[in-house]
Amino acid sequence: MNVEVPVLGRLHIPRNALFWSLHAAGWTAYGCAQYLGALLFDKEPGYQQVILSAAVSGFIVTMPLRYIYRILWRTRPRTILFGIALTSYFTALVWRLCVNFAYDRFMPQMDWKMVHWYEYLSGALQGTYLMLCWSGLYFGVKYYESLQRQREATLRSAALAQEAQLRMLRYQLNPHFLFNTLNAISTLILDSQNRVANQAVTRLAEFLRYTLDQDPMKKVTVRQELDALNMYLSTEQLRFGERLHIEFAFEERALEALVPSLLLQPLIENAVKYAVAPREGGGTIRVEGRVRGAMLELVVADDGPGARTSNALIEGRGVGLRNTRERLHVLYGDQHRFAALNAHPGVRIEIALPFEEATSS
Repeated sequence: MNVEVPVLGRLHIPRNALFWSLHAAGWTAYGCAQYLGALLFDKEPGYQQVILSAAVSGFIVTMPLRYIYRILWRTRPRTILFGIALTSYFTALVWRLCVNFAYDRFMPQMDWKMVHWYEYLSGALQGTYLMLCWSGLYFGVKYYESLQRQREATLRSAALAQEAQLRMLRYQLNPHFLFNTLNAISTLILDSQNRVANQAVTRLAEFLRYTLDQDPMKKVTVRQELDALNMYLSTEQLRFGERLHIEFAFEERALEALVPSLLLQPLIENAVKYAVAPREGGGTIRVEGRVRGAMLELVVADDGPGARTSNALIEGRGVGLRNTRERLHVLYGDQHRFAALNAHPGVRIEIALPFEEATSS
C-alpha cells in the first residue's frame, strides 16, 4: 500500500512515486551536467556513451541503497553514519567498475589501457563523494517526511483533544439545565399544577431530544439557534407565566450567521435564574444580534439586580457563563470577544464572533 507523504508541507505524493521521481531526476541531472561538460571541453568521440552508461549504471546500482537505508534508519546515529560511509564506498566501487568498463568499451582511442583487474576500480573515492550526496538527499527527504508525520500527528492529537473538550463542555450543560428544569417541574407538582407540569415535561422532552440530535461540533444558523431557544423558553414560560418577558431584536443578515449550537441557552438560563426567578414582578430579557464588519455581535441583557463587579458576575453565576466562555475560547481563540458587564440595571453579556454566513446547498 502506498503511503501519502507531504511535500513542501501541502502537496501529497505516494512514497514510491516520490522516490522514483527524485531518483530518476537526480541521475538525469548528473547525465545532463556531464554532457554539457563534454560539449564545453570538446571530449573525444564515444564520451557520450560513457556518460549514458554512467547515468544508467548509477541509477541501477543505487536502487538497493533505499532498502539498506530503511534498515539503518531504525538504528543509532553512529551506526547510521558508519553504515552510510561503508555502503557509499562499496556502491561507488561497483559503479566505477561499470563506468571504467564503458571507457574501455566506447573509447578505445585512449592512450592508457586497463590491464589489471584492479584498474577497473579506479576512481572509487570520487564516486564515493557522489554516493554520499545521494545518501544525504535520501536521508534529508526521509527526515523531512518524519518531521511532517510528527507534525500531522501532533495536529491530529490537538484536534481530537479540542473536539473532546468541546463535547465535554456542550454535554456539561445538559445535566445542569436538566437539574434546574426538574426542580421547576417538581415545584409545579407540589403546587398542584399538574396540567402545567405535564406540559412542561412534554416540552422538556422535545428540547432534550433536540440537544441529543445536535452534533456538538456542528454549527447552526442563528435562526436555528433561536428556534431551539424557543423550545427552552416555552418550558420556562409555563413556570413563570407573565413574569417572564422576552424581547428579540435581530438583523436579517445576522439570522443567517453560523454559531455553535446552544450558545445562547445557558446565557438565557442564567438570566432567568438570577434576574427573573428571585423577583416577584419577574423581569425582561432582551436578545440582540447584528453584523458589524467581519464580526457577528450577540447580546443577552436583563433588567435584574446585577452583581457588584464583573469578576463576581462571572464567578457567581455558575457553570453557564464559564462554560460559554471556555467553548468560545476553544473554538475561536483570540478571534472572539466575550464580556459580562453590569448594565445598571441588570447584566449585559456581549459576544463578538467571526461572521460566517451559512451557504445554501
